[in-house]
Amino acid sequence: MKIAVASDIHGSYPAAEAFFYLAEKCGAEKYILLGDLYYHGIRNPLPEGYAPLKVAELLNEKADRLLVVKGNCDSDVDQTVSNFTFAPFLEVEEGGKKIFCTHGDHYDPEHLPKGKYDLFLYGHFHTGLIEKRGDLIIANPGSLSLPKGGTEASFLLLDEDKLTLFSLSGKPLREIAL
Repeated sequence: MKIAVASDIHGSYPAAEAFFYLAEKCGAEKYILLGDLYYHGIRNPLPEGYAPLKVAELLNEKADRLLVVKGNCDSDVDQTVSNFTFAPFLEVEEGGKKIFCTHGDHYDPEHLPKGKYDLFLYGHFHTGLIEKRGDLIIANPGSLSLPKGGTEASFLLLDEDKLTLFSLSGKPLREIAL
């Protein structure tokens, strides 16, 4: 099964729309969203096409295929407009791989959760990343709307045998075998 992973939409409808278009074009059947879905946060500028309610409507259309982690910019009231649950973190098993999913404000590559995982997915930092540390693959999909550090807007695609970081223009940026 192909799973598309995104984070830090921050209410940008064009970015959310582009992500789902590209993910579906790549054959994604499920989506993991690593938080900060609707609001831009006090330290961030308004992203292009800022429309949190339209983003909520788009996500609700796909609610049956979403797994969602709550980010630091997500609030309890967001649950009232969402047809899916915001989890503090997720533990997912897919293709024999144990995956830990978090926003990144509590767990990050320097503060890993206890337990044995094959893949650690986190958002929050707005920079796409894939790296291997021993037997653990650490990956950040970057931000769909507010990339930082000179990076491009990006997302991850998890396939049976590889993990790929794609730019929001559809260009593969980095890939690692699982």
